[in-house]
Amino acid sequence: MIRNIAQDLRSRIQHSLDIVREVSSQTDPQEMVRKYRKRASRLYPQDASVSLGRRNLTNPWFRVTRDTRWNEDINPWMQPDQLPLYKGGFLAELIYSNDVHIITDLQIPPDDPAAAHLEGMKSLIAFPLFDKGESRNMVLIMKREPDAFDLELIPDQIISANLFGRATHNLVLAEELQKAYDLLDAEFAAISDIQRSLLPAEAPSCTGLDIASYYATAQRAGGDYYDFFKIDDDRTGILIADVSGHGAAAAVVMARMHASLHAFEGPLEQPGEVLRFANDNLLQHCRVEMAMVTFVTAFYAVYNMSDRTLHYSSAGHNLPRLHRADGSIESITGANQLPLGIQCGLQYGSATRQMNQRDSVVLYTDGFVEAANAAGEMFETDRLDAAIRQPHNHPSDIVRNIVSALDNFVGDTPYLDDRTLVTITAK
Repeated sequence: MIRNIAQDLRSRIQHSLDIVREVSSQTDPQEMVRKYRKRASRLYPQDASVSLGRRNLTNPWFRVTRDTRWNEDINPWMQPDQLPLYKGGFLAELIYSNDVHIITDLQIPPDDPAAAHLEGMKSLIAFPLFDKGESRNMVLIMKREPDAFDLELIPDQIISANLFGRATHNLVLAEELQKAYDLLDAEFAAISDIQRSLLPAEAPSCTGLDIASYYATAQRAGGDYYDFFKIDDDRTGILIADVSGHGAAAAVVMARMHASLHAFEGPLEQPGEVLRFANDNLLQHCRVEMAMVTFVTAFYAVYNMSDRTLHYSSAGHNLPRLHRADGSIESITGANQLPLGIQCGLQYGSATRQMNQRDSVVLYTDGFVEAANAAGEMFETDRLDAAIRQPHNHPSDIVRNIVSALDNFVGDTPYLDDRTLVTITAK
């Protein structure tokens, strides 16, 4: 006799393990309910089961969300309009009571709104399923014979039913969250495509200057921006900027800056005037977005091919690196004022640096020097300079050397910031 009881207990334990294992592998809430009900009926035998719901309804309205005697398998989350809606009656009293109900000899008036769902049943146990302290849903298990349930099992069934209800609800929320994420991801992908379309399709062709660039965002939409402006046959404007943030707000600021500069009717050959205009324009037209991203750093330079001079102005941007043909590297300093978007009416001065044939200038955003590896070390300027010194014949070689060095340094650590390079070499 003891051996038989042990075998029965082991069988029930194994069946319980099979239930929780199968439920844990489900990603579709409808399929999870189907699997659970099929297996749970062996632990808690029943002749019929009905589920009720009152979410987004008020007393005495409710819906029957499931009925094991239905021929059609209705998904209550995907097909709520196909669920029968009732007002009042015996089942309304049950679901709005927030309590367990045990009925050993069920008698339902034939005119009860939901009488058809209880037809032929004599024993009923109603388990409330709580959400934020209220019985939003309820499960009814029934048998044809009166007084047919083992009442000792009810406490465990209350807990099991509510835990399963919570698991199902969490799976529904996970589905909704994934749909929302997919929608946002698609929207950000569209923003990213639009944003990239605002960047130069290719570097301008200049007789006295070679140009190469690199652009990568940490997210779908980024806050880095670079551009080129053809001033005349001798002079080319080069801009690099970094919005202090990522995502949609940064992309809007970047797009606004692009639009304003391409509509600028002032002297593009005067770097300080270009940055002054960009600063005032952002504060005038992007107040909401600027409050979210805080500021924009920028560096604008005009290279004159006739005398190899670089005339420039900086709004708090990383100091560009000037790689001389003799192998030395120096910072391009001077004319450095506050970032854009902080104070209206600022004046931005300018400075000039003489370049020689085969000298290169590397403009970059802080996503390069502040990128960190798994140990938390940053790439920093010394490693940037080492990559710049690698053998090269064209600015594109410098770009490739820097990107390769950074990728090797960072390894599998994800990038947290956008990364932009613009490199020019005097001919």
